Amino acid sequence: TDRKKFHTAPVGQVFRLRPFHVLVATGGGYAGYRKYEDYKLEQLEKRGIEVPVKLASEWEVALYKSVPTRLLSRAWGRLNQVELPTWLRKPVYSLYIWTFGVNMEEAAVEDLHHYRNLSEFFRRKLKPQARPVCCLHSVISPSDGKILNFGQVKNCEVEQVKGVTYSLESFLGPRVCPKELHFSQAPPSNSFQQQLVTKEGNELYHCVIYLAPGDYHCFHSPTDWTVSHRRHFPGSLMSVNPGVARWIKELFCHNERVVLTGDWKHGFFSLTAVGATNVGSIRIYFDQDLHTNSPRYSKGSYNDFSFISNNNKEGIPMRKGEHLGEFNLGSTIVLIFEAPKDFKFHLKAGQKIRFGEALGSL
Repeated sequence: TDRKKFHTAPVGQVFRLRPFHVLVATGGGYAGYRKYEDYKLEQLEKRGIEVPVKLASEWEVALYKSVPTRLLSRAWGRLNQVELPTWLRKPVYSLYIWTFGVNMEEAAVEDLHHYRNLSEFFRRKLKPQARPVCCLHSVISPSDGKILNFGQVKNCEVEQVKGVTYSLESFLGPRVCPKELHFSQAPPSNSFQQQLVTKEGNELYHCVIYLAPGDYHCFHSPTDWTVSHRRHFPGSLMSVNPGVARWIKELFCHNERVVLTGDWKHGFFSLTAVGATNVGSIRIYFDQDLHTNSPRYSKGSYNDFSFISNNNKEGIPMRKGEHLGEFNLGSTIVLIFEAPKDFKFHLKAGQKIRFGEALGSL
């Protein structure tokens, strides 16, 4: 249809051969080594010792990307949908609760026997008053999680963690048609960042929220806005925990992600759900055409979908706090939006935050 556009990767990228078994074994062992290194870094941080940034080399990134995380994530997704015997549910879920510190007192259904499989348990709903939505601030947290970074976007670079950046244009992809989004008609010579800003005097801001496996897995609308366009990047599914985000530059640009773009009262607004290992499934409730971690999509490609049509001139209106989507397991939410220069974040890097709490306001 005229609402779908597919952009495919070069043939050479799609059909590049790799020595599968050797790389899986080597990559798996190296991933274990990295986990141990991450653990040591976490212990140093807890003791208040500043950890210097040490980025992965190109061969380390290539080795990690060679691990078939997309295939493993699909297998994990199918395993999660296997119905567990009633007698096995409580011990399995109890182990998960103990390992990741899940608070089941907040769950709408506390009885562990109610959840037929791991997938239902991951996507459990909360009690209605467990996450009150802050009405005093213009932007709220769309999910539970940990604040990795926030602030102004500078020089078309965004920080995923302190000292480690990624390209704004690589992350969001080429600029969407101005007819779909109310972008300013900036001259082509302007930077990608300047082209996103629609109102004079505004700045571009960002916020990165990491969802751990024990967090509430649904995400919500962070403000009142209109979603006009969806762009799906079927990339890798590397881990996005803070240790890996500190190690791999442009990690979020490598990984599979779903970019929702539109506008709010101050101009451009976007929310990106970033996939991770064992999080092959990213679901957007109002987008039935979205299928993530699908074998029919190749890495290096992206596909677009417009929510503006002859029958719907405005797009999809979202109210602050409204259900927007969900992950299977944990992952990352990245907000990139335009706001006046007096916009202030009410956050500290590294703090825990819950859905509905304030991110910032004017």
